[in-house]
Amino acid sequence: MSRTALELIGQAGLGYSFDTLEDDAVTHPYTMTLKKLINTLGEMWITRDYVIPFVVKIGTPELRRWVMDRTPWPNVHRVRDMSDYMWKVSKEIYAAKRDALAAGDEAVERQVGRGKDIMSILMKMNLKEESEDKLDEDEVLGQMSVLTFAAMDTTSTALARILQLLSTRPDVQDRLRQEILDARGGNEDIPYDQLVSLPYLDATCRETLRLYPPVSNVFRKTVQDAVLPFSKPIIGVDGTAMNEVHVPKNTFILVSALNSNRDPDIWGPDALEWKPERWLSPLPAGVTEAHIPGVYSHLMTFNAGWRSCIGFKFSQLEMKAVLSMLLAKFKFSPSQDKTISWKLNIVSTPVINEADRNPRLPLIVSRLEG
Repeated sequence: MSRTALELIGQAGLGYSFDTLEDDAVTHPYTMTLKKLINTLGEMWITRDYVIPFVVKIGTPELRRWVMDRTPWPNVHRVRDMSDYMWKVSKEIYAAKRDALAAGDEAVERQVGRGKDIMSILMKMNLKEESEDKLDEDEVLGQMSVLTFAAMDTTSTALARILQLLSTRPDVQDRLRQEILDARGGNEDIPYDQLVSLPYLDATCRETLRLYPPVSNVFRKTVQDAVLPFSKPIIGVDGTAMNEVHVPKNTFILVSALNSNRDPDIWGPDALEWKPERWLSPLPAGVTEAHIPGVYSHLMTFNAGWRSCIGFKFSQLEMKAVLSMLLAKFKFSPSQDKTISWKLNIVSTPVINEADRNPRLPLIVSRLEG
């Protein structure tokens, strides 16, 4: 799933192919670099959330690099090396796209994506901007790394979770497969408009993203004093009922998509059950009247506001496209001798034991006849 997700964002986002996904294809090092980066950043969460925000304000980049090189923490060095590699790959992609743009439309047409990928469009628009609004090369390179980093692991995790759930619920898997086969009608592809509107496929994706958001929690920092109202009164330590709380400026807040998406007061007594069918009928008033600010389906999975996930539509399309291809040809069953658990990290990852540094999700995959 990671290879697939990286290749999809590579072609659509960067106009670059990381992996042909063929049997004899060598996995691009970028795939494991991103996987290891997520795990390493999760292990050093104290440094990541409380030390680095202050360190980056000190001195010049050269000074900070000098200090980092001499820091005795192995994880800091691992993150440095992985970031350097991602930067190197981004520079190679950027240089190829810059040269193609300079050579003209014919050269752009020969590239992956034919100039219609996000970065090609960004670079074309950037060339037209006045100097004060133009992004410099480092800013564009930073956008490339962030785009890839944010898109790969979240989508691959969501797809892995869906396949695991389907392996344990053959009734859901069979119903979903039949919907996909009916839509294909003997063809290999499903038209875009039809794919995004398949009701049970959509319900399966929504329910999985509700119950198992790839990113469970995010930190935010208040930029001004604020008063946050509660959805219902809570009792303070002094026994007083409180309807709101004052949050001072510069306060770090943990926003839990997991708790919001699973709140039984909102989603009902079956909030902890995986039930795709709940999306096939009108949602209860508890959901529609909760005024959850999320950008997607009354959920906080893709966050809310101007810092919400800009790629949530692409992620949904990616999930549906991959599932429609896999379920039409393969049956998924749970592994008989492996117990899977999910490690809470920046992005939740499946592991066989807690000591695993690399995600693993063994399933039995059987090719369907016909």
